Amino acid sequence: MVRGLRISMMLLAVIGNLAWSFSAKANFNGKLTVEIDGLKNKQGQVCASIFANSKGFPSDGDRSLQKQCTKITSTPLIITFENLKAGSYAVAVFHDQNNDGTLNRNVFGIPSEGFGFSSNPEIRTRAAKFSEAVFLVAGPNTDIRIQLKYF
Repeated sequence: MVRGLRISMMLLAVIGNLAWSFSAKANFNGKLTVEIDGLKNKQGQVCASIFANSKGFPSDGDRSLQKQCTKITSTPLIITFENLKAGSYAVAVFHDQNNDGTLNRNVFGIPSEGFGFSSNPEIRTRAAKFSEAVFLVAGPNTDIRIQLKYF
């Protein structure tokens, strides 16, 4: 009886420590630094959106968690997202050469400006899926690199 009670108390302590550890990690605010490489030129700006799930990824910026456009001053270009909770995210970026705020396409729907995704998935005939671009933010600072592609 006493042995069973000790095991139960020890198990309860372990579960309590795990729950406290998980909740402490879930409450931190992380910073994501995105290095964008492969810019064809310094014209215009680079726009980046971070998504916490597949809804709207990659092109519906209104469904993104955060989005920002940054004038190109150097290459590679660095964009930072702040106040991210621990979790899975995906980033979509594009080189907005004419500053119109959209990824321009030709008459066939093929992007005429550079674009890229976190995890740098291979792109052939369609945009990346969230599951192909996903990465984990699990600490106070996360760094990723996105290589732009031009067709």
